Amino acid sequence: MKFTREHSGKKRSCLSIWLILCLFPRTCVSNPSKPNFLLILADDLGIGDVGCYGNDTIRTPNIDGLAKEGVRLSQHIAAAAVCTPSRAAFLTGRYPIRSGMASNTQYRVLFWNGCSGGLPPNETTFAGILHQQGYSTALVGKWHMGVNCESSRDHCHHPLHHGFDYFYGMPFTLLNECQGTDDPELAKSLQDTYWLRSQIIFLAVLTLLIGKLTSLFQVKWKIIICVAICGLLYFLSWFSSYGFTKYWNCILMRNHDITEQPMNLERTTSNMLKEAVSFIERNKHRPFLLFFSLLHVHTPLITTEKFLGRSRHGLYGDNVEEMDWIVGRLLDVIDKEGLKNTTFIYFASDHGGSVEAHRGNVHLGGWNGIYKGGKGMGGWEGGIRVPGIVRWPGVLPADIVISEPTSLMDIFPTVVHLAGGVVPQDRVIDGRTLLPLLQGTAQHSEHEFMFHYCGVVLHAVRWHQKDRGTTWKAHYVTPVFQPEDSGACFGRRICSCFGDGVTHHDPPLLFDLSRDPSEGNPLLADTEPLFDTIVNRIGKAVEEHHRTLTPVPQQLSPYNNVWKPWLQPCCGTFPFCWCDKENNKADDIL
Repeated sequence: MKFTREHSGKKRSCLSIWLILCLFPRTCVSNPSKPNFLLILADDLGIGDVGCYGNDTIRTPNIDGLAKEGVRLSQHIAAAAVCTPSRAAFLTGRYPIRSGMASNTQYRVLFWNGCSGGLPPNETTFAGILHQQGYSTALVGKWHMGVNCESSRDHCHHPLHHGFDYFYGMPFTLLNECQGTDDPELAKSLQDTYWLRSQIIFLAVLTLLIGKLTSLFQVKWKIIICVAICGLLYFLSWFSSYGFTKYWNCILMRNHDITEQPMNLERTTSNMLKEAVSFIERNKHRPFLLFFSLLHVHTPLITTEKFLGRSRHGLYGDNVEEMDWIVGRLLDVIDKEGLKNTTFIYFASDHGGSVEAHRGNVHLGGWNGIYKGGKGMGGWEGGIRVPGIVRWPGVLPADIVISEPTSLMDIFPTVVHLAGGVVPQDRVIDGRTLLPLLQGTAQHSEHEFMFHYCGVVLHAVRWHQKDRGTTWKAHYVTPVFQPEDSGACFGRRICSCFGDGVTHHDPPLLFDLSRDPSEGNPLLADTEPLFDTIVNRIGKAVEEHHRTLTPVPQQLSPYNNVWKPWLQPCCGTFPFCWCDKENNKADDIL
């Protein structure tokens, strides 16, 4: 009994000391310190390109290891099947149609650094909120959210105007033109049309000139000169932009300064990785957000010599394996600096792999696994279902799979919440925090309905019927494949959102994704007893969703998406824009 009383007394004494210490905020911390964030977003990576999602021909040990130590999301959905709108949704937690980043034309992404469209200044990104919370924030890699509005130096769409303290990377996106290939990627059909018209005008002038000189027909010199001048102006007006794409779009920036114009592709990967590592090392003693926006695995698949020919899946596989190595280097730095248990790491792709990407008979796009379709297709799973991996040792469980519907937009509220910030209350936020799912305190996703847009056109809707554990999907519009059974739009190079390139379905094509994730067998009213009930409920959800939309300026309108010389970022005196300010050559860390 005596031992028990003494022991009890000691416990009371310890408890008293603990309570006293808790009166001092510096001594008693009720909440863990703010985590660091490393968000890694691949470009055009198919869900089937990674080992932990079923690929057995491409080696991705670092990404697979990340999944082994964390949570793998198997129904992770992008808000759009092309990069500009998808990335806008990722940064803001909102469907791109809400910010004007969804297009009503056939051009669904930003086409130029020198255009006036971009992520509106009044949109709030997770970087902006974390900056207010005292985080050091950086974006390394691809932006593709616009640069300027009214002058070449206003930088109204620039990352530094959207919450990032530091930016190093490509304000645009990789294109075949950046490599100088003979297969232009930027509006190839439009360029072909312009060139054909220029040739017709040239032939017309030549015919008039020959007719005049040989007296075959009477025509005034003024008419010939006028037609020739108009033809020359027509040619210069489009060639001044498309003919110099490498100089206008393929540039590197550090903050507001252009460091390479055009960029040196041979050292781009090394430069990007060096900048990311340097940022982590500089900020290891304070909370930081690093958004590493990979240029991999977008065509033209810039791959360093070390990785060429290493994979069993050609150049594309080589590029994926190099990307995995980059991820591994970032993880190594996090571990080396003792940040593993204090860093929330997220890996995903902005949308599905490109089915149409080819050079001759060589496929240069990704593999979307069992899922139909790919990049550019608004509703089919292959274009919007992407890898999604989250790791935070000691806080999140390891080696588990969550099959509930989640979205890239969910990163916005998740990151904001963990950083101690508040999600904006003056606008609709479509993302839902992932924490309850990740920590196992919730069994079901907060997403009941998810809306799959192609530009401004609603192509499909997903209904997660929680009480039945079923996910239904209704397609109102689907692209017309060319050839018909190819599962792609090879004739157009990318599928259309509207017009003669799509088929409208009334009633919609209905699938049970729980039993048919590859969307191979549409349900019929004759065979599915709940068909009408499901279609009606989804239709009601669409009406409710449309009531939440408000008109906003269209950032991808023809005017905003046309090249404007006065908005072109230029490191010299326009049009003599070329420079290489990377005086200290990047260390070859490859």
